[in-house]
Amino acid sequence: ITKTDSFPSYLKNRVSNDTLLKIFFNGEINYSIKGVHAKTVALWNFKAPEGAGDTHYSLLKGTKANLVIKQGAEENYQPTLYIEPIDKNADPSEAFQKVQAKYPGVELKKSANGWQVVIPAKYKEGHEEHFARVTEKFLEYIKNNNMPAWEVPNMLTKYFITTRALQIASK
Repeated sequence: ITKTDSFPSYLKNRVSNDTLLKIFFNGEINYSIKGVHAKTVALWNFKAPEGAGDTHYSLLKGTKANLVIKQGAEENYQPTLYIEPIDKNADPSEAFQKVQAKYPGVELKKSANGWQVVIPAKYKEGHEEHFARVTEKFLEYIKNNNMPAWEVPNMLTKYFITTRALQIASK
């Protein structure tokens, strides 16, 4: 891949058989938070299949509906939000009016398992733009010393879960 003869010295302790770099980049974490099961899976492929782009799948289970984010071939590799009501006869249109009042142009479209949330291009941002916006906001918090109260415990939780999972996987 890199067309170099060997690994740099700072990576030598992660190399096996002089050819394989051992890194933890794919993984699955299963855990419970106050009795609620959670599962996170990360899968990184070196290269997307021919004609494909990044893929993503998230499932957030609720008592009245599941929220599903898909980013596969069917969605033209664009992240797409679906609402899948538990009661298959439920129609979220009335409740969705609050979202539409705040974000004009956002629409609901009937889909196989519920509803697709159609989001206009004006509300979408790419990975780089999103990363820049989040970084800018974080640096603003640091500069103004006004980190939101929820941010610190959320960061500590996220990094505890991921570092603990790595410790377990490394055994």
